[in-house]
Amino acid sequence: MATLEGAMATLTTRARPWMETPLHEKREHLREVARRYADVSADLVADAVRAKGVDGSYAGEEWASGPLSVLRTARFLAATLAGIDRTGGVPLPDGAIRERPDGQVVVDVMPGDAWDRIQYPRWRAETRMEPTVGYAEARRHLGGVHTKPETASAAVAVVLGAGNVTSIAPLDIIHKLFVEGHVVILKFNPINEYIGPYVEHAFARMADAGFVRFAYGGASVGEHLVRSPAADEVHVTGSESTYNAIVFGDGSEGAARRARNEPLLTKRITAELGNVSPVIVVPGRWSPRDVMSQAEHVVTQLVQNAGHNCNAAKVLVLPARWPQREEFVDAIAAALSALPDRPSYYPGSAQRLARATMGAQRVRTFGVSRPGYAPPTIIEDVDPDASAPAFSEEAFCRVVATTSLGGDDPAVYLDRAVEFCNERLRGSLNATILVDPPSGRSLGPALGRAVSGLRYGSVGVNLWAAANFVLGVTPWGAFPGHPQSDIQSGRGFVHNARLIDLPEKTVVSAPFRLVPKPPWSVFHRHSAEAMRRVTAFEADPSLARLASVFGPALRT
Repeated sequence: MATLEGAMATLTTRARPWMETPLHEKREHLREVARRYADVSADLVADAVRAKGVDGSYAGEEWASGPLSVLRTARFLAATLAGIDRTGGVPLPDGAIRERPDGQVVVDVMPGDAWDRIQYPRWRAETRMEPTVGYAEARRHLGGVHTKPETASAAVAVVLGAGNVTSIAPLDIIHKLFVEGHVVILKFNPINEYIGPYVEHAFARMADAGFVRFAYGGASVGEHLVRSPAADEVHVTGSESTYNAIVFGDGSEGAARRARNEPLLTKRITAELGNVSPVIVVPGRWSPRDVMSQAEHVVTQLVQNAGHNCNAAKVLVLPARWPQREEFVDAIAAALSALPDRPSYYPGSAQRLARATMGAQRVRTFGVSRPGYAPPTIIEDVDPDASAPAFSEEAFCRVVATTSLGGDDPAVYLDRAVEFCNERLRGSLNATILVDPPSGRSLGPALGRAVSGLRYGSVGVNLWAAANFVLGVTPWGAFPGHPQSDIQSGRGFVHNARLIDLPEKTVVSAPFRLVPKPPWSVFHRHSAEAMRRVTAFEADPSLARLASVFGPALRT
């Protein structure tokens, strides 16, 4: 532990110099981090594929959730810092900030630039600020410490890294350093410590300057760091139980302290935790191609990264009176059956699957449960009023429950679906709505009411809301307001490249059917090469690099 205290002592002495570092120097540090990270990304992806026990055909998902998200976030954040350095404000046109009819301020964040308009045609993303922010003062709530230096503070942040997705740890460091202005010590998760050399390579210059330190080990190391007097704040990505153990302690004593709301840890703590992520299906008249396309869409949300994602589809909310309800569930089952099995690399998957299916009446399993393999599973027709584990606990594996809600018409059903998700499902991280264009038009204001009513930090309309994790310009985090004694999906936002001070939620939308098949789909045959080229483009955008993407992307 003496080595850890030495690292903390160094960070303590470097916290104020980092806070006072000129913005143009910070921007150059960020660009250097991105360049060095790009240099080792191919090797990182190869190591991730090996560590998860799959072959190179799965590399596409590692590129997308790993280097792509880091490099894209760094690119847009560097552009934001450059704009602030140049003009004193976040480089967004006045037309990108607007007021909704209900008075809520909205910031249009995507398309992020001209390149986005080519790569992601008809995609839109808007970040809605907290209702306390008025339109007249919206500009003052952009830029954070870089436009309001009087709010800056010298601080040492302890970041406890996640064990599933390779980008989470470097993105959390980037957020603490370049958004909040704090120096960082990162403890790698033992499950994916193999990312350590790559992250250390990317931040080597900053480590040399004393602004970053790294630690390895288990829970005792993390416990030592968060309790260290030198630690000013903590950020954790993980489970709700991990957060509770850090803040209140373990066992019955910890539970009692949480019930009394008497935390052991009184430092500032932010967290990105789990979620029982819903996918709400709006009834419509879908063609066979629509059914197949959306079935693959849902299955991708379920099985990507073997289901070890906090934003994986967990509950499929269906209209009870939709004539195509059974057809759609059968299409999902058929799509799952067509996929090869893959290991469940995350410890405890079999136990979580058993817990999720406990007491369920109708369970469809696609494969054989055996050591290291928790097969994809559908829990069908769960009573929406039941006290089911599938509603109250995030099963960190490939399992999804279906439930059906009534309603005299689609608008009534959609209102009920929003209420069900808000009140019955654990967490507030992300939710997705699937609605075909004719149905969306016929709903009128009911669709907008549903999007506004969902109390989730990310809402996707015809696009897996997890896109907000990758896009960088879209803040990622739980819907604000969870008390520390009932933290659910956490508090605070990361991946906030446009430096929106008080985000409430981000809404991302795309066409109902993406043509051609998107390369991040688990059913895209050339995903690995396409996503590798998309990542190369984000590292250094050019027309030639963008053009190179289209070949493998179009060969679906």
